[in-house]
Amino acid sequence: MGKATGALLGLAIGDALGRLTEFRTVEMIAAYEGPDWRRLPLPGKALVTDDTQMTLALGRGLRSALERGPLGPLRLERPVREEFVGWWRSPENNRAPGRTCMHSCQRLSVGRRWQEASDIGSKGCGANMRVAPIGLVRELDARQLAGAAQLQSGLTHGHPTALAASDLTAYAVRKLAEGLPPAGLLPVLRAYALASRTRYDEFWLGDLAAHAHDHSPEEFIARGWDECLGVLDRLAAALAAPDVEADPCLATGEGWIAEEALATGLLCFLLLPDDPVAAVRRAAYSSGDSDSIACLTGAFAGAHHGASAWPADWVERIEYRDELLELGALWD
Repeated sequence: MGKATGALLGLAIGDALGRLTEFRTVEMIAAYEGPDWRRLPLPGKALVTDDTQMTLALGRGLRSALERGPLGPLRLERPVREEFVGWWRSPENNRAPGRTCMHSCQRLSVGRRWQEASDIGSKGCGANMRVAPIGLVRELDARQLAGAAQLQSGLTHGHPTALAASDLTAYAVRKLAEGLPPAGLLPVLRAYALASRTRYDEFWLGDLAAHAHDHSPEEFIARGWDECLGVLDRLAAALAAPDVEADPCLATGEGWIAEEALATGLLCFLLLPDDPVAAVRRAAYSSGDSDSIACLTGAFAGAHHGASAWPADWVERIEYRDELLELGALWD
């Protein structure tokens, strides 16, 4: 099985590992799970959180959109809106979902334009933790990849940093799946962010920027890219003096906000690029938004290594396994 399957399984495995450690300090995790992060167990019943649920919702919406023809904003927005609202209404939506997702989906459910339903002030990680499927669809060109990643963010999280972090996350997943060596990833992401810094794509985003208080769409989007560039600098500093034993959140942030979730997820992957299981364990054994950080780490590691990265008994136990495998097979 290939890179798409590996990324989706890794995302869910990281999510399930982090589900039980989220909201705990490292000291609390040690008291519950033991002092060695390398031995963090996957629960026997490997349940996931809203991170995987929303990834699957986006994946289903993306699949429906692609079945209808070349991807564009209207073709993507309609089925993804439907899937997000379906998730919002589902009795399975009981995994501590984020307030931004819940409130924005409620506004989407009554038919509001997505630019008005979006929370323009929220840059929580709820948009980039679910964006991996967009990076796995090989037929998307560069503009479609960026536009789709940002639009799916904007359905709930309209802050420019949420848009930029989602774009960067999808781009990182794509480059790793294409075979970019992990050692080359950070400079490639930095160059991409610099090239994108003042590029506001009105075709994909419409008048979203008008709902903020910036002087121009370019100023609006640059705010997000500048925050992402800042956290990439912190990531570079952490990798220059690597400490795999330290809580990764101390270096690049606790991950509750989009740019920090991206950077800390990348940090755990890049500290352990040849050991995907250790990478997701390191991410989950952290003091911040552990499920989202480990979810992103698993997506990066799986996109790099493919499905063979993950222990077979872990794959067997993961919740939503069949749907993850189905989407992975489609995009492999």
